[in-house]
Amino acid sequence: MTDGAKTKKKAKKKAKKKAKKKVKKIQCGKCEGLCCRYFALPIEDPEDWDDFDDIRWFLCHENIDVFVEDGDWYMNVRNKCKYLSEKNYKCDMYEKRPKICRGYKIADCDYTSDDYGHELQFKSDRQMEEYMKIKFGEKVLDKLNPKKKKKKRKAKGKR
Repeated sequence: MTDGAKTKKKAKKKAKKKAKKKVKKIQCGKCEGLCCRYFALPIEDPEDWDDFDDIRWFLCHENIDVFVEDGDWYMNVRNKCKYLSEKNYKCDMYEKRPKICRGYKIADCDYTSDDYGHELQFKSDRQMEEYMKIKFGEKVLDKLNPKKKKKKRKAKGKR
């Protein structure tokens, strides 16, 4: 490679890096702290009716949804970080923010990324009920209904 080609390649690389920084600044300037408004926790993959009913119970609570990504199940809790500023959507403890926040990449940014591409997503207990019907059959929730007890007739005794 000639010196001229090397210089041209370096200049191109430098321009690309500068453009990325500019894009980052624009993206961060428009940030609304979407990633600071929820957290997702891995949950055990459901294996049987009871496991799915437990997930249905999670979904009975406010601000909860459950999703599957790359075959793994997660419970998503929509709950804003207490350090997210309402004025400018910036972190009020940025210099001391937790490791998980420091590891967040622009490529993962909720503001710029498209659809999450979840394999499954449940936002309500009713959605889980429908999924359970598909998985276990239409009468899947019948076992939750209390069985009616038959009244025993007293034998008429002799007096």
